[in-house]
Order: sequence, then structure tokens, then C-alpha cells
Amino acid sequence: MASARPMASAGWSRPGTRTDDGAHAWRGWERGGSVEWLLAPATPAAASALRAELTDFLRRHAQERDEVEDAGMVISELLGNAVEHAGGPVWVSLDWSAARPTLVVHDLGPSFHLGDLPVPATGSIRGRGLWLVRQLGTELDVVAKRGTGKQVRGVLPVTRRVEVSFDPPRREVNPLPALDEAGPRGFGRESFLRALVVELARTAENRHGPSATEEMVAQVGATVGGQMEEEYRRARDVVGRLSAAQVAECYLRLKSAIGGDFYVISLDDDRIVLGNRRCPFGDTVRRAPALCRMTSSVFGGIAARNHGAAVVLLDERIAVGDPECQVTVLLGASARNNPGGHHYRQGS
Repeated sequence: MASARPMASAGWSRPGTRTDDGAHAWRGWERGGSVEWLLAPATPAAASALRAELTDFLRRHAQERDEVEDAGMVISELLGNAVEHAGGPVWVSLDWSAARPTLVVHDLGPSFHLGDLPVPATGSIRGRGLWLVRQLGTELDVVAKRGTGKQVRGVLPVTRRVEVSFDPPRREVNPLPALDEAGPRGFGRESFLRALVVELARTAENRHGPSATEEMVAQVGATVGGQMEEEYRRARDVVGRLSAAQVAECYLRLKSAIGGDFYVISLDDDRIVLGNRRCPFGDTVRRAPALCRMTSSVFGGIAARNHGAAVVLLDERIAVGDPECQVTVLLGASARNNPGGHHYRQGS
């Protein structure tokens, strides 16, 4: 079976594409690193699969997509020549540690001298490849190996997309995670993730203001809440509209799973009132009150999808200094007739 296998990877590797005859191409990328492949046996199918992997990678990171088409032609020519003339395995490497990526192809076939490549004769179907590679502005050289074989090196006509660097100062006031959260082996996953979410919210609020931050948090809550509702339906084998009691049970289930301590204060067909003794974000939520919009969005979306409309009132919040949270969710007609709170409609 023809294959392209990574010889040495500076990053990770996993199976890639499969061609019609069973050829494989594996990839193992590390930004700015060098990766090597072995084509053994070196077949056109294996070369084609590897070309696809290489051009896909270049396309993801190139400044100009048009440049990738030219680079793809260079890759095709160098791989194609090696497969046609090598008579054995072919080794390929790509290195993008410089401004432009360098493709190197080693094989055991006879070497040749580039010299001044003449313009191919009109009507000729051979001799055009390397000449065309040169016309694309590719820096190209050929080095004969001791004994047998050669190395063909081409600098591909692609520039990497410029990425903005960020080097902000460390937050010195109340940074997270707090040092007393660390265990014998350092900070645990829960402390890290809680700090990540809270610091993201704090940074967004400082940069863009409370309203923009709440809007972003609400979007996250809408998506996450939808998945939590689906999990509840699967666990309870529920199909169709959730009753008010089922909506409340769903709320308690999802909040308990993430460390909240919600409980039902009152429950009617058109109103759910919940209390909460413990925020899933802990006391750190006081540093990012906009995260309360997550609860509103999750609760409101679930209620609206099942009752047509919903309003969520955050009556009391630990995040702003209240001893507990109190959340009121109005359903259906009660929601439509209430001008306050956060409004949600069916389909949200």
C-alpha cells in the first residue's frame, strides 16, 4: 500500500486523507517547525495526497490565498519529478521557520544541473515544469548526494499571514485564581476554568463596557442552555413541550451539576421563582457581575422554547452583594405582559 508517513514531527500527527488506491498522507504540524514525510513506495497517489495536505496547511496560514495556488504548482512539480525519476522512496520536508516556507525533496534518483533553464519549445509537453517553477519566483537549487540521489530545495512563493502580538501587563489587583485555591500539585482544573471565565468577562467589561459583555455572555448562555435542555430531555426521556414543573427541574439539574445550590421558592403554571445559596463561579463572581447574564440566558431560552415567551428577573444576586440569588422566570402570557427584566422569545 502506498503511503506518506511522517519521519519526524515537531508537533502532533494523525491519519490524514486517503486516496482511491488506499494511499495515505499523515500530517504533523507545529507552527514554525519542520516536518518530514516518507513516501514508500513513491506513487503518484501518495504524492497527490501529500500535496493536498501541504496546500491545505499553506492556505490556512498564508497572507494571500492566490499565492497558495502558485505554491501548489511548485509542490506538484517537485513531488512529481521525484516520483517519476526516483526509482525508490522519497523523503519530503517542509520548514516555515523563515519568512517563506522551504520544501525539500530527497530521492535516490540521478541528480541534474539546473543551469539556465531554456524556454520550452512550442508544443513540447516536457521540460516545462522546472522552467515554470522558476517563473513563479521560486528560489530553487539541486544538490547531489554522496553515492546516489539528490536533494531538491525550493522556497515557496508564500508569505505567512501577519498576526498581531499582544503583551498586556499582568493584573495586579485581585488576580485569579487566588493563591489559596492551589493544592499540593498547583491549581486544579476547576480553579483554572473558573478563573479563565471570570477574567475573560472582566477584561471584556473593562474594554467594551458592561452591556457588550452581557451580550456576549448571553450568546454563550443561549447555546449552552440549549445543550443542557437536550441533555435533560434525554435523561428524562421527554418529548414535546416541557411543563413549568419540568422546566424548574431542568434548571435545578443543570445548576446542581455545575456546583450551584438552587432551590424552588414557588412554582405555578406561569411563574417559577428560584433561590440560590451558592454561585457556580464562587465568590469570584463579585468581580464579574456580567456573568449573571449567563443564568438569565440559559433560563430564559429554555422557558421560551417551551412556553413561547419568557421574562427573567434577577431579583437578588450574590454577584452584587446579596446573601443569596433570587431569580423569577415568567412564562407565556405573563412574560408578554411584563415590560421589565430580560425578554426571550420562542426559537431563542
